[in-house]
Amino acid sequence: MYPRIFKIPPIEDGSFFLFGPRGTGKTTWLKSSFPGSVYLDLLDGKFFSVLTAYPERLETFIPPDYHGWVIIDEIQKIPSLLNEVHRLIEATDRCFILTGSSARSLRRKGINLLAGRAMTYYMYPFCTEELGDSFNLSESLRFGLLPAVFSGKEKRKFLESYISTYLREEVLQEGLTRNLAAFSRFLEAASFSQGQVLNITEIARECGVERKTVENYFFILEDMLLSVRIPVFTRRAKRRIAAHPKFYFFDTGVFRFLRPRGPLDSTEEIEGAALETLFLQELRAVNDYYALNYRIHYWRTSSGLEVDFILYGERGLLAIEIKRKSHVSRKDLSGLKAFLSDYPMAKAFLLTGGKLRQYIDTISIIPFSEAILDIRGILENSPRPESEERQL
Repeated sequence: MYPRIFKIPPIEDGSFFLFGPRGTGKTTWLKSSFPGSVYLDLLDGKFFSVLTAYPERLETFIPPDYHGWVIIDEIQKIPSLLNEVHRLIEATDRCFILTGSSARSLRRKGINLLAGRAMTYYMYPFCTEELGDSFNLSESLRFGLLPAVFSGKEKRKFLESYISTYLREEVLQEGLTRNLAAFSRFLEAASFSQGQVLNITEIARECGVERKTVENYFFILEDMLLSVRIPVFTRRAKRRIAAHPKFYFFDTGVFRFLRPRGPLDSTEEIEGAALETLFLQELRAVNDYYALNYRIHYWRTSSGLEVDFILYGERGLLAIEIKRKSHVSRKDLSGLKAFLSDYPMAKAFLLTGGKLRQYIDTISIIPFSEAILDIRGILENSPRPESEERQL
């Protein structure tokens, strides 16, 4: 088992939520980190049936003289149970760990997430720091970094099961949509939007459903923490800026499995989106686990100048562009240079498929294979290089 970066909050800090997509290793981490704790898995039929009918019986599963953690796994299965959790926190000072694969769906059902009585944390797929020497870039770009995929021999079979069982059947069982065929078409259509500015109207046309239905499908993916929309950076904009967000599935393997591949599909386009996805999932994990507090955006002008990721926070302003090719030209720097022209205080990075570091003006050119191993270093330190002009 690989150690996770996520640190165990002290019990003195009180109860907390731990959210993350299904398959990110929450249950494994809980069982190894809290041996001997009271553990209630709401995917277990005996607990689910009793507590659905009688939430007030929760206390009967906790020994009277027990003072450790009480873990409730997949809390979104019985949202009403949070009212009883709230009561026990107030009345007995019990400390709960509440896990789930959806935070927003709880809020939509009128649950206030314990009115601030519990902190909220997230768990992501493996990141490079957790894997150490076991990290393999080419394998990660093909199959992603979900723990079960990474450690298993039948990677494609697991992803196939993940997609069919979780993304399709569970969506249907939970009543999130009644038209499974349309939702399946949507998943494939959405994969073509990976790393792209989102055009919901076009996707609805491809799926043969109404625009409002597709909007709902995207909300379903976000509810289940399976996708993220990256907003455009607009602070003090000096140019006309794009209005729509960019879309990403949360894991490279999930994206690659959903994305059709054949004679008419561009390898460069698919692998370029995979690079961005792997970088983003690593970026989100490191930013969250180490509380770096950057807000993640992208930047695109109406004339087509673009930077893949803009990070904005108290630590500064970073602009990061990703190119799959090994050798870059000055044209590849045009988006970063335009952004630096508007935001000269920013630190700019171009990540490439090359093997050598370079510095062009104030832009750091770093091999992607190096950068993915040290995203924390880029985010925490990111020394701005002195101007060093080199010929491209």
